[in-house]
Amino acid sequence: MARMKFLYDAERCIECNTCVTACKNENEVPWGINRRRVVTIQDGQPGERSISVACMHCSDASCMAVYPVVCFYHTEEGVVLHSKDLCIGCGYCFYACLFGMPQYPRAGNFGSRGKMDKCTFCGGGLEEDNSAAEFQKYGCNWLADGKLPLCAQMCSTRALLAGDGDVVSAIYRERVVTRGFGSGA
Repeated sequence: MARMKFLYDAERCIECNTCVTACKNENEVPWGINRRRVVTIQDGQPGERSISVACMHCSDASCMAVYPVVCFYHTEEGVVLHSKDLCIGCGYCFYACLFGMPQYPRAGNFGSRGKMDKCTFCGGGLEEDNSAAEFQKYGCNWLADGKLPLCAQMCSTRALLAGDGDVVSAIYRERVVTRGFGSGA
């Protein structure tokens, strides 16, 4: 099975936030939660870059390593998912994640902040594929239908790529060779 990955090309992003909006609308993500966000670095200065950030679905995910209960798991495609039924809201995953991707619906101390939420690579969760229970907890499951995450599908400049890591890397490598310089990130 292919190892799914996101790849972001900073040279192509126009900071339209379509990726963020597509994710929020399709998955009906609660107010205050952003599974994907666009961050601007050096805003208004030479070298300004916009970067679309979401869970990187790491091979050796630090969020999985520190969690006191076993609620994180890798799918066959290499996507890091979690069980909202087993989540205790401790926040350890948030502090361990280098990208700050685990999010909570409200601020508070241990256990009172609610169940953690993060990008699922539009891969749903533990419930039956495309069921109402799966959608309510995790959002859409495009992977079960053989589709890629909506954030990448909606990117008009194709700055955000998603899919088989080898294929995505080959596309990006070709872009860099064509441009004649590095990633620009």
